[in-house]
Amino acid sequence: MFELLQQPFVQIGILVSLVLAGIHAYLGFHVVSRGVIFVDLSLAQAAAFGYVIAIFAGVGDHSMQSYFISLAFTMVAALLVAVSRTKDDRIPQEAFIGIIYAGFAALAVLVLSHHAEGMETIQEISNGSILTCTIPELLTIAGLYSGVGIVHYIFRDKFFMISENRKQAAASGMNVVLWDFLFYATFGLVVTSSVHIAGVLLVFSLLVIPPVIALLITPSKGKRLAIGWTVAVVGALAGIHSSLVFDLPTGPAIMIALIILLLLTAGVRMVTRKTSTS
Repeated sequence: MFELLQQPFVQIGILVSLVLAGIHAYLGFHVVSRGVIFVDLSLAQAAAFGYVIAIFAGVGDHSMQSYFISLAFTMVAALLVAVSRTKDDRIPQEAFIGIIYAGFAALAVLVLSHHAEGMETIQEISNGSILTCTIPELLTIAGLYSGVGIVHYIFRDKFFMISENRKQAAASGMNVVLWDFLFYATFGLVVTSSVHIAGVLLVFSLLVIPPVIALLITPSKGKRLAIGWTVAVVGALAGIHSSLVFDLPTGPAIMIALIILLLLTAGVRMVTRKTSTS
């Protein structure tokens, strides 16, 4: 085990997982607060479809062209999500988000149905491959996510107001649709890059599970963010450790580690509540 940790590919993989955990746990706070749990899955699937189109067009699966094709489809999905909320909430926005996900997933299957490596590509898109990342890829996502983090810090009041009280934000005169699109556009930048590295399912898990665990522990915004980041980092490290020890795929191992943390937290909370009421 110790020898494995000294391998450069493992060290790069650990650093990549820490970068992913940091930005996704933060964005997941907004996603869970807005009640649009599956928006990340929809944007990730749109990015994955762009990745499929890039492969189909023969421009290389990890080239800059494939990234921008993937990003273009993510931006289209971000725009659709931003304008999909009806004024009277007659139709839940999650319904439209689910349709966007299903549409891009179906298109990906159709495009790859006659491709020689179709099944392998779908598996790669779903699971990712953190331990094959390179230093340039690590530096690229670290720089990009830092830029997104700076944008969110500058406009944090507006983003948090919409996430925590959308009606109050609209009543204050804020152009909610425009700010929503900016949020989902920056969200899409992150998701597009993450899907290429971590796969659709791990991106979804890092976005949703840490904020849900934090919500089980405390309603405080600051504490939720801190707990979300901690859970994401612990889950990522535990998943990579299990992957190395038991020779398992890294992405699913991290997902299961996060789910175990969720079950443990829910169990402790249940016992604590029963004890306090008895």
